[in-house]
Order: sequence, then structure tokens, then C-alpha cells
Amino acid sequence: MSNVMTGGPAKVRLTRRGRVVVVLVALVLLVVGFSMGRVSSQAAGSVHRVAPRTVTVQPGETLWQLAVRIAPHADPRLVVDQIEQVNHLAGPGLLAGQQLVVGP
Repeated sequence: MSNVMTGGPAKVRLTRRGRVVVVLVALVLLVVGFSMGRVSSQAAGSVHRVAPRTVTVQPGETLWQLAVRIAPHADPRLVVDQIEQVNHLAGPGLLAGQQLVVGP
């Protein structure tokens, strides 16, 4: 006897084509979700980002001068703050020859 006659729940069966469609839809949703998350995280970090690299402090160079040298079109206050955070600096004092990571 069929499920319709017995009053039991009908089973849903997907064909091979149906399974492929379900998998493709899930993949598309994942890609869209990751893309939107990436775009929103980039928008949230609208502060000018400098490519990560290491620079050497020149004799007599201040943190402000270093910020202007590595990111001439950015607000030096933001770049100084970023350099201090990335390098865990306690203050603005630098030593000639000191290696600093600059960037995100």
C-alpha cells in the first residue's frame, strides 16, 4: 500500500538532478555570504591601510616623520597610532636602526 492510503507522511526523494541543484544553490549562498562578509569588513576598516612591511628607523627620525614617510597621503595621527599598536610601543621614542613593522 502507498503512504497516501495509509495516511502516513509521504517521503520526498530527490533525483540526481535535484541533488545537484541543491548543492549548487548551497555553494552559491556560501560564496555570496563570504563575499558580503569580506566587503563589510573592508568597509569597516576604512582607515588607510599600508601594505605590511618592515622599515628601519633612521637617525633622528621621529614616529611622526616615519608615518609621513611610509604613508604620505594618510593622516599621520592614524598612522602613528597604527604603528604603535602593531609594534606594541609604549611611547613615541624610537632608536636609530630599530626595525618596525608597518601596516595592518
